[in-house]
Amino acid sequence: MAKDIREPKQERSIEKKNKIVRAGYELFSEVGYYSTNTAQIAKRAGVSTGIVYGYFKDKRDILLDVLAIYVERAFSPVIELMNSLSSPVDMRALACEVLTRATQIHQKNANIHEALHSMSHSDEEVNSRFIQLEDDITLKIVAKLASLGISAPNLNERVHFAMDIVQSFSHEYVFDHHPYIDYAAMRNIVESTLVSLFN
Repeated sequence: MAKDIREPKQERSIEKKNKIVRAGYELFSEVGYYSTNTAQIAKRAGVSTGIVYGYFKDKRDILLDVLAIYVERAFSPVIELMNSLSSPVDMRALACEVLTRATQIHQKNANIHEALHSMSHSDEEVNSRFIQLEDDITLKIVAKLASLGISAPNLNERVHFAMDIVQSFSHEYVFDHHPYIDYAAMRNIVESTLVSLFN
C-alpha cells in the first residue's frame, strides 16, 4: 500500500518542504541528479530523511518541484529583458543580449540543466513540462514583439526557431567545446541569423 504524501498547509510545514526543494536544487546543481540521494538532500535541508519522505515519494518527485525553480531561474532573465523593451527595437542589440543571458544561464545551471534535459528524453512528465515551458515562453515573446510593432509573417514559428538557435548555440558554447569552432565567429553568425528573422 502506497504511503500518503502530505501537502503542507501550515507556514512552518510549507517552509520545510521549500527547504527540501531548495536543497535538492543546490545538490543537483553541484553534483548532478544521479550523484545525489535523499539522505544528502535531507541533511542539506536540515531535516530528517523521514520528513523528506513525508512530502515526496522519492528523489524524482523532488526533481519535479526543482524543475519549477529551474524554469524560473533559467528563463526569467530573458523574459525580464523582453518586458523591458520599447519601440523601436534594436534587433542586433537584442540578439546580442539574449545570447549573453542564455549562455550565462547555461553556465550557472550546467549540472542541473544537463540532468533535466537528459531526463526529458526518458521521463514523460519532465518532457511535458519542458514543452509547456517552451510554449509559454514562445507565446509571451510573440505577444511582446507584436505589441512593439514587429509584424514579420509566421511570428510564432520565427520566435520558436529563434529559441532553438539560441538554445543550440548555448549548448555548443557551454558544453561541447569543439576545437575547430571559432565561437566568436559562430556567435556573430547566430546574431545575424536572429536579426534577419525579425527584420
